[in-house]
Amino acid sequence: MPKSVPVKSWPKTMATVWVMPVKTWLLASSEELNNWIRQNWFRLLVIGLLTFILIRKDVSLQLDLQNNHPEVYLESLHELAQYQVEPTVLKEVTHLPELKAKQNQQTAYVKRFAKVAQKEMSAFGIPASITLAQGLLETNAGESPLASQHNNHFGLKCFSRTCEKGHCTNFTDDSHKDFFRKFTSAWESYRAHSLLLANSERYEALFKLSKSDYKAWANGLKKAGYATDKQYAKKLVRLIEGLQLYEYDV
Repeated sequence: MPKSVPVKSWPKTMATVWVMPVKTWLLASSEELNNWIRQNWFRLLVIGLLTFILIRKDVSLQLDLQNNHPEVYLESLHELAQYQVEPTVLKEVTHLPELKAKQNQQTAYVKRFAKVAQKEMSAFGIPASITLAQGLLETNAGESPLASQHNNHFGLKCFSRTCEKGHCTNFTDDSHKDFFRKFTSAWESYRAHSLLLANSERYEALFKLSKSDYKAWANGLKKAGYATDKQYAKKLVRLIEGLQLYEYDV
């Protein structure tokens, strides 16, 4: 006759029969969940951003049960459109390591030329934040060929028809308007930039602005035609505020 299992051992037996398989299933499910999250983290991030946007925009959902027709009432479709996540923002989220490296590169550039920009501000009245932001933007934080090979940090062009050999260089084609100045040092480029703004009637209105009003200076440079980029002023302001360059204007 088979030996009967003592009643006191039943809980242990039940634990072995039921609890262990459940534990194994939970562990397996947890691993699958982790894998799924790792594979779909970007989608979850986008969903979270959109959810946050909808909540912030005071969206009310009303269901017409009689007509079986749901309607969403928005405070303002135009305002909601302004809060849509731009593709460029989503792209940046997926390139965080590159963005961090870029920020380090920008910080190194500012550290290298901050005192130079402040000296130019003392001598000519140009906000150091504007000078640094222009240098960052025009040279891609010092990495552009024009800056690294010819010390031209501000995209300064050569319009002289009698310039000597080695005075300028052409990076695009043979048209004269695409000849850019060559400098023996970065400091020489910074001084040429100051002289250009200070001695040109085109930029005369800038010097009536406060040195602490970097936004007005940025918009003034764009309005005066320093660059053809329609977003030039916004890019300058973004750099100034992102890197807190306004602290160098004091």
